[in-house]
Amino acid sequence: MRLDDPRRNDPAQYDGLADQWWEASGGFAMLHWLAASRAGHIPPAPDPGALLVDLACGGGLMAPHAARLGYRHVGVDLNAAGLAVAARHGVAAVRGSVLAVPLRDGCADVVVAGEVLEHVEDDVAVLAEAARLLRPGGTIVVDAIAATRLAEVVAVRIAERLPGGPPPGIHDPALFVDRRRLLAAADRLDLDLRLVGLRPSLRDVVAWRRGRRDVVRMRELPTTAVLFAGYGRKRDVPRPPGSVPRPGERATAPARTVGE
Repeated sequence: MRLDDPRRNDPAQYDGLADQWWEASGGFAMLHWLAASRAGHIPPAPDPGALLVDLACGGGLMAPHAARLGYRHVGVDLNAAGLAVAARHGVAAVRGSVLAVPLRDGCADVVVAGEVLEHVEDDVAVLAEAARLLRPGGTIVVDAIAATRLAEVVAVRIAERLPGGPPPGIHDPALFVDRRRLLAAADRLDLDLRLVGLRPSLRDVVAWRRGRRDVVRMRELPTTAVLFAGYGRKRDVPRPPGSVPRPGERATAPARTVGE
């Protein structure tokens, strides 16, 4: 599919792929790998009522990880077919937009926004909803594709042709994420967010192709110029507008732009 094809990033594509959500070697294989990677950055639930809100949850691939860590798992998505699959895996499914989540302020101990920021016109609005849902001290985990020429080549032109890569046409490079803009917005929203680059383990990919692994481990990279993750928390005490970090407090670091 051409990069300028209007069918790119069409949500209707997910309806035709709904039966593949939980296939370890299907069209959403890499989303299984990313779900496991996200889980590695989420602390165990602090109490039995702790809530993990999963924005754009799709078929609910975070479900086994949320259960293992002890969270109640609420998934939010607009796609009814994906939500039905998620519900069958124990997710409390809520149909709604990630731009206006129908949940109360401060309800979540953890918010996950995986592979959604590069599918919306306003990624900062999604981040703002995540911040609104989080209680002070809560954990946020995101991942997305960077707005770089390198990402367009690797994540679209190459990855769409590889086994385990994204289904053809699922991404529109025009929506890829400006990391500096994302970090600046996070700071305004009282989110301390750290970005790292990600790539699949090449050794694991070979084993997966041979049927020896169900999930490929994601490795961190020093460059965030293609696929990146953001890990952080909501500040316990909001920083006054225009203030500078206190002595000993870590300022939000700029995103690395190697490869642009």
